[in-house]
Amino acid sequence: MAVREEVLEANRSYAESFDKGDLATPPARRLAVVTCMDARLDPAKFLGLREGDAHVIRNAGGVVSDDALRSLIISHWLLGTEEALVIAHTGCGMLTFTNDDIHAKLADEAGADASGIDFLPFPDLDDSVRASVERIRSTDLLPDGFGATGYVYDCSTGELREVV
Repeated sequence: MAVREEVLEANRSYAESFDKGDLATPPARRLAVVTCMDARLDPAKFLGLREGDAHVIRNAGGVVSDDALRSLIISHWLLGTEEALVIAHTGCGMLTFTNDDIHAKLADEAGADASGIDFLPFPDLDDSVRASVERIRSTDLLPDGFGATGYVYDCSTGELREVV
């Protein structure tokens, strides 16, 4: 069975006993999480979240990019979130390349010019988290009282370490 068919079958099974159709749209815990798309991370599990508790915004590196900031602004102003956690993780692939590397790979292997795209790689986890937290704290589009803190998730232990 193809992976697509496996996940569709899992969805059919899930839907048979689905009982959460009445959850409110705003997140119950007034929390947003920005984290990496890495498949080893399950933020609901490692943060003790249930469906309806928080907005989870995922992208490569867990970076507060323009799009992540857009989501946080919507999350706050339209859905009432009051704080965000930025969570990077050990062994992140974003540490392993530069923009020049991926631009060259796309040119060589796909014949594509991606020189206008910043893929937002970074050489240091803590610095990336600090920059993302600062981006949230410094934007004029979120109120001063909107909380933002940063962490690194350790993929080998499951623990969070606060970045200060």
